[in-house]
Amino acid sequence: MNNPRNSGKKPDWLKIGLPKGKNYLDVKDIVDRHQLHTICSSGKCPNIAECWGLGTATFMILGNICTRSCGFCSVVTGKPLPVDRDEPENVAKSVRLMNLKHCVVTSVDRDDLPDGGAAVWAETIRSIKRLNPGTTIEVLIPDFRGNTEHIKMVIDAGPDIISHNLETVERLTPLVRSVAGYRRSLEVIRFITASGMVAKSGIMLGLGEKEDEVLQTMDDLLATGCRVMTIGQYLQPSKENLEVTEYVHPDKFEFYKAEGLKKGFRIVESSPLVRSSYHAEKQISEFIK
Repeated sequence: MNNPRNSGKKPDWLKIGLPKGKNYLDVKDIVDRHQLHTICSSGKCPNIAECWGLGTATFMILGNICTRSCGFCSVVTGKPLPVDRDEPENVAKSVRLMNLKHCVVTSVDRDDLPDGGAAVWAETIRSIKRLNPGTTIEVLIPDFRGNTEHIKMVIDAGPDIISHNLETVERLTPLVRSVAGYRRSLEVIRFITASGMVAKSGIMLGLGEKEDEVLQTMDDLLATGCRVMTIGQYLQPSKENLEVTEYVHPDKFEFYKAEGLKKGFRIVESSPLVRSSYHAEKQISEFIK
C-alpha cells in the first residue's frame, strides 16, 4: 500500500482523544503542585490523555530548558536554570503519591554541566528506589557526549532498564539531531548492554527515511545488544520544527514490527502513536518475568 505524503492534514489514524477523567486530573494535580517537568507536556506527547488517564507519567529532570536544538523536539532551547537540588526527592515523592509500579525518567540535555547532569540522574534513581522499593525504574538518557564515566554513574544507580534513542536513521541524523551522532549513540547503547543492563532505543518515521534504512537501523541496534525498540510517527510539534514528509500507514508499522521480531528483537512497539515510554510498564515486566 502506498503511504500518504504530508498533505497538511493528519490522517484518521492519528486522531487522539482529549485529556479527561479523574486519573488524568489527579496526575496533573500532582505534577502542578510539585512543580514537576514531564516530557508528556513539554514534549507535547500524543498519548498524554491515555497515560495520565492510567495514572502514569514520564518525569523530565534537570529543568525544562535544553542546551541543544534538535529539529524534531518542542522542548525550549536556551540557557538552563541552576540545578534544583530538591528535584530528585520531589520526583521520588511524586512516584509514591501516584502509587506507580513502574516509572520512567528522562531529561533535557545539560551540556552546560561538567558531568552532563549524571550526578542528578544517579541521585534521582537512588531517591526513587529509597522511597519506592517496589517500583521498577526506566530511564531515557541523553548521550552525555559519549562519556562512559558519566553513563556509568547512571548505570551504577541501578535502574531496571536504560533507554537511549537513535531518533532517526543514520543519513538523516545531522538534520534531525543538533549535537548527537548516530554512531556515538550506538556506542552509548553498546556500553549499556555490555554492563549487563537491558537497553532500549527508538526512532521516528515520517522524516524522509527509506525502508532499507529503517531495516539497517534495526541491524545496527541489534549489533549493540539492544533488544527493545520503539517506532512511532513523527508529528511536527510547532512551525519551527521539521516538517513531516510522510504520514506512514499503520500497515507499514506492522511490517516493521514483524521484521524487527524476526531479526531478533525481543520487544518491538511499532505504531503511529508509539513514543519512547509507551507501554513501558509492560515491556519491563517481560524482562523481570
